[in-house]
Amino acid sequence: MVTELKSKINLPSNVLRNYSSKVVSVEEAVKVIKSGDKVVVHSNCAIPGKLINAMVERKNELRDVEIMHVLAVGELPYLRKEMEGSFRHTSFFMGASARKAVADGRADFVPIFLYEYPQLFSKGYIKPNVALIHVSPPDEHGFCSYGVEVGITKTSAEKSDFIIAQVNPNMPRSLGDSFIHINRINLIVESDEAILELPQGERDLSPDMAEVYSKIGKLIADMIDDGSTLQMGIGAIPDSVLKCLKSKKDLGIHSEMFSDGTIELVESGVITNARKTLHKGKIIAGFVLGTRRLYDFINNNPLIEFHPQEYVNDPFIIAQNKNMVAINSAIEVDITGQVCSDSIGTYLFSGFGGQVDFIRGAARSEGGKPIIALPSTTKGDSISRIVPQLKPGAGVITNRADVHFVVTEFGVAQLFGKSIRERVYALANIAHPNFRESLLKYAREQKYI
Repeated sequence: MVTELKSKINLPSNVLRNYSSKVVSVEEAVKVIKSGDKVVVHSNCAIPGKLINAMVERKNELRDVEIMHVLAVGELPYLRKEMEGSFRHTSFFMGASARKAVADGRADFVPIFLYEYPQLFSKGYIKPNVALIHVSPPDEHGFCSYGVEVGITKTSAEKSDFIIAQVNPNMPRSLGDSFIHINRINLIVESDEAILELPQGERDLSPDMAEVYSKIGKLIADMIDDGSTLQMGIGAIPDSVLKCLKSKKDLGIHSEMFSDGTIELVESGVITNARKTLHKGKIIAGFVLGTRRLYDFINNNPLIEFHPQEYVNDPFIIAQNKNMVAINSAIEVDITGQVCSDSIGTYLFSGFGGQVDFIRGAARSEGGKPIIALPSTTKGDSISRIVPQLKPGAGVITNRADVHFVVTEFGVAQLFGKSIRERVYALANIAHPNFRESLLKYAREQKYI
């Protein structure tokens, strides 16, 4: 790969020598990991598979290695039951691969706002021993890009005692505060594996659910004025909203992440970032979740700046964008406006993510609109997601005082400044018709109405 790098980007001899001096086999690289170490792993779609697999091969030699990251895509071999005792995962936002291990007590979950996660490392609450990162090849100045995931990993990796980089020409060179110099990297392992993908949107929805999400998307789109700056979380709702924005003008993006749905709106001139009051002309994000098309779109694209999450998700930074619209989802909302989005009762499902960061930032924005959106039901209309009370043990991610707007396919409930009585009627009106009377009956029993 050294020869390939030299021919591709014409590395100066001093950079090439520096790079070459750090290249080792993957087996040699992971030997630095010792029993009892805290290991930070590159999150989301940037998981460095080659390094992880080699580390796991050492399971019989290692004990009590703590592996830390936020959401991670794909299979995580250190979460297998037979790895217990050798590795233990600490999750700050769970994906599908981590839920069972947490539920079984073989992994840990830390509830935390996403903008505060990097501060655990920068302020010394956690001192990692080793970081496993996945980066682009160095440029002529010796800088590698963190690629598809900058915001979560950059701070934690660079606070580690030892950094091992999986260098991969398939990793896009994202721009912004998104680089690490090879002088900061201790060892390099070369790789050409495909970057993991996580398509967003309506790919697995039934026709009925696709219609539900389309209605939600249209309702939210009607709330978005020309010139607004948008944040969109993960899932079908953000992409449903994006599909309904084709008539808008001069929209901007300041978001913890974005996906493929953004590309068409940029190419059609809907997203220009021209009216943003912070980072005018730029899309600001911490990471992307999507397909190879998205990775090619962000590669060397000066329209887009990636920054650490402690900046992107800071509510006081977010609030500097006028007309900031934050769009986030939930598992359930009770009739007083409490929002649960990290658990199903006591079953821990995901995490805080950036929901509260952006809900509070948008609330402080001049002309801002904090929105919680969700389908009114689940399981074929058999279970309401507007509920009398949250399930026992459910986590309140966004408290009732933070909630301004709740949207389902049946309408928009404006809750800010409203009494409990007014909230009950507003939320019952956007619940599925099959459940409205039972919600009101419960409210009467509690003397809410």
